[in-house]
Amino acid sequence: MALAIEEYQALVGSELGVSDWILVDQAKIDAFAEVTGDHQFIHVNPELAKQTPFGTTIAHGYLTLSLCSVMAYGVMPGIKGTKMGVNYGLNKVRFMAPVKSGSSVRGRFKLLDVTQRPDGAWQSTVNVTVEIDGETKPALAAEWVTLQYL
Repeated sequence: MALAIEEYQALVGSELGVSDWILVDQAKIDAFAEVTGDHQFIHVNPELAKQTPFGTTIAHGYLTLSLCSVMAYGVMPGIKGTKMGVNYGLNKVRFMAPVKSGSSVRGRFKLLDVTQRPDGAWQSTVNVTVEIDGETKPALAAEWVTLQYL
């Protein structure tokens, strides 16, 4: 769904949607470890991880954060006339609870701000909360900043 910029701006303060659940299994964790070179035992060694308070391997925090993009595809409206959209950064991010291997996560997105920059790009700030199925505490909370070029 693509909205006119004025329609998109009118959504500031609104929840944009909640994504489908995504399974974070050991294969996904291992693949992320391979790509990033982060082979800390808590992520990739189930036997050693059993001895930790988590009782199993957990996803890398940055793996969970990286899933926000795919979560957003299904719920974030586009802006009509967008030629390109890019990540600009994060104002803040907190990893609040571990995502245990075999858990499912989903993203909840709330539009906080939309402003036009001097270069003509539209800057959006979105609050993202990644929930863990069956848990009360979220995996992470972040303010995600993107730029859309019309």
